[in-house]
Amino acid sequence: MLRRTKEQVAPDLPDKTEMILWCEMPKEQRAVYEEYKNHFKATLLQKIEEVGMAEAAMYILEGLLRLRQICDSPQLLKSPEKLTDQSIKIDELMREVEENTGQHKILVFSQFTSMLHLIRKRLEKHDHYYAYLDGGTTAENRKKAVDEFQTNPDIKIFLISLKAGGVGLNLTAADYIYLVDPWWNPAVEQQAIDRAHRIGQKNKIFAYRMICKNTVEEKIIELQSRKKQIANDLVTEDTGFIKKLQKDDIEFLFT
Repeated sequence: MLRRTKEQVAPDLPDKTEMILWCEMPKEQRAVYEEYKNHFKATLLQKIEEVGMAEAAMYILEGLLRLRQICDSPQLLKSPEKLTDQSIKIDELMREVEENTGQHKILVFSQFTSMLHLIRKRLEKHDHYYAYLDGGTTAENRKKAVDEFQTNPDIKIFLISLKAGGVGLNLTAADYIYLVDPWWNPAVEQQAIDRAHRIGQKNKIFAYRMICKNTVEEKIIELQSRKKQIANDLVTEDTGFIKKLQKDDIEFLFT
């Protein structure tokens, strides 16, 4: 079987530029992050000592999930105690929307549908029209959302859950893409970006990964770079990443 690359199939596609959009958490959001990080660091390292890396994998994933949610917004934790509603990512995303939706259309991907719901509330507050798609969207509404985004000049923004929008969508009306939270497998992120960077695209593509500085998100990016073979071996499961980490890597993630 011969496999052709996109460059061979579509050599005339416009350029694609991928960048990191660094986000600096404000004081209250940072305080929540540090509290949870210190708790998980202490408990997880003790758990690893007691039962080993393999048995502790699910606890590690839970800790990483909570820290990643805080990077998006502490509200994603659904904590019984009142947590700050500060979210540097929503603030930065709204700034990007205001700057770039004049002559451009944008795709916004997140792993967390609850984060998409927070974003859509902010968009509605500022009277921005948008399309929406997640795993619960019916096939009929999925097609309707895509058609409206592609053809309606008033709909500049498409909010999409990463798993629901990874494949099968042609969204060439967009030329700006924002990945709100990093995924373990860079190939999944690439699939999302390629919803716009495909045959029919006439404009240069700008893709931004939103990463909170000095957090587990930045550590994930570093680990993906240091352990490139791990990233290459992954399919889509978080557990695939965890199984190939050592205790030192866990300490690094929670430092």
